[in-house]
Amino acid sequence: MKVIFSKLAVATVVGAGLALAAGGVANAAEMPKRGGILTYLNPAEIPSYDAHRETTFGVVHPLGPMYSLLIRVNPDNPQSATDFTCDLCEGKVPSPTDGGKTFTFKIRKGIKFQSGAPLTAHDIVATYKKIMWPPDGIPSSRKAFYRMVDTLTAPDDFTVVFKLKWPSGAFIPALAAPFNWIYSKADLDKHGLNWHTKNVNGTGPFLFVQDQQGSFTEGKRNPNYHHMGLDGKPQPYLDGIKAIVATKLAVRVQAIRGDRAAIEFRGFPPAHRDELVKALGKDITVQESDWNCALFFTPNHESKPFDDARVRRALTLTLDRWSGSQYLSKIAIVKTVGGVVFPNHPFAATKAELTKLAGYGEDAKANLAEAKRLLKEAGISTLKVNFVNRGVDQPYKVVGTWGIDQWKKAGIDATQQVLPTPAFYDTLRKTKKFDIAIDFNCQSVINPIADITKFLGTSGANNGNYKDQPLEDIYAKIEKSGDETEQRKLIRDYEKRALSDEAHMLLTLWWYKINPHRSYVKGWKIAPSHYLNQQLDNIWLDK
Repeated sequence: MKVIFSKLAVATVVGAGLALAAGGVANAAEMPKRGGILTYLNPAEIPSYDAHRETTFGVVHPLGPMYSLLIRVNPDNPQSATDFTCDLCEGKVPSPTDGGKTFTFKIRKGIKFQSGAPLTAHDIVATYKKIMWPPDGIPSSRKAFYRMVDTLTAPDDFTVVFKLKWPSGAFIPALAAPFNWIYSKADLDKHGLNWHTKNVNGTGPFLFVQDQQGSFTEGKRNPNYHHMGLDGKPQPYLDGIKAIVATKLAVRVQAIRGDRAAIEFRGFPPAHRDELVKALGKDITVQESDWNCALFFTPNHESKPFDDARVRRALTLTLDRWSGSQYLSKIAIVKTVGGVVFPNHPFAATKAELTKLAGYGEDAKANLAEAKRLLKEAGISTLKVNFVNRGVDQPYKVVGTWGIDQWKKAGIDATQQVLPTPAFYDTLRKTKKFDIAIDFNCQSVINPIADITKFLGTSGANNGNYKDQPLEDIYAKIEKSGDETEQRKLIRDYEKRALSDEAHMLLTLWWYKINPHRSYVKGWKIAPSHYLNQQLDNIWLDK
């Protein structure tokens, strides 16, 4: 049996590197082999092809290999929160000048889009302007990450300059987000800012071949890719990739067991890991990591009585997170009780701090009594809930069913409506016909100052339909503070208002990532996010 267990510790978060608890990593001197098609599993359908608006792995896993980024997390060290490398830029990621407020990137020459058009600095500027400052009607899920950016220019064809309003350690990690696919300015100018929702034109390691909606996505090797492999030849090592849509967990497990697919990059629950290890022995490799992803129940503040903070507090108080963690971690890809910040980060709440928040106290009976009192105070005798869930087994339907059972203890009657991924997103973003929806804050690079923008009503990724100016004011202090002690204190104030006082979003548990894969899959290393290290240029097959 060949097993890798990698745990993300605090040292990793602050840049000390990866901790391995067991052997099994490929020998550093092992030379990659070329050729073959990597067949892997995608547990969700693609809602649209535009990663700038999407928040799901369902678009990153099949289409991320067709695109490049300006900078990215080092694919050879993806557990690090500080190790970034140039993708489309030259040399090393630049250090700032002008007192930490100016970043100048030199862009590689000779890179071409799949359409044949050359890539220049103007493409990168047009892309980031779409991400940072989209016009009305154009969604951008991470625009709040770039509040510190003042101007963005291309003084020549191969130079990009970002000028910040204030120095910010959150800027470079935000720039490296794996959703920041670089688009052609010509495409944006000619076809409009919605063109990429249905079209693909990138500069990544693989060229787009086809997407059969709900079935599979295919890509072939880009012979003109700009990164060199360990063998001195251009990457990628693979001839092609094929991402098969399989929304049912049992189907995905059997596909790997029967070698109809080699890997699923998202993650399996513990029981299925154990099943594969028992069945396949040395032919299976397991990589594990803490996961920068939290699951929520998000009330729609535009749907009464969920506009009442007492009702929302009652809903969060009924959730027994501590016993839930013990139960759910055995059957689902969730594990850790936490607040707004990734649990292993120095900015994260301690248990003593968490237990002061509504719904985090360890006395479940007292929490339930307070929930019933609040509902009575709000004039609620019978509360019926239209709960919208996503049609993905792990962890959505599992945790959603648990939540419904928890609410019943307070006399709350929730009806679960499970929707396919595209329809689910339409409900959250367009029709907004829900009382409570499953929701998540799955980020890539561990970047707490940017990641917690999910809770802001002005965030492009917030689905609660609320405005909270005091919360915005606290965040403004957090992002402009240069003192980590002060930032940590302010984050506790932010956390208390978002999760407890107003209960804008009901955080359940943080996820835990388990990736069993066929042992002939080499080169890929697990990250603390299912979005990172997904360009697949470093993967090779050893059959």
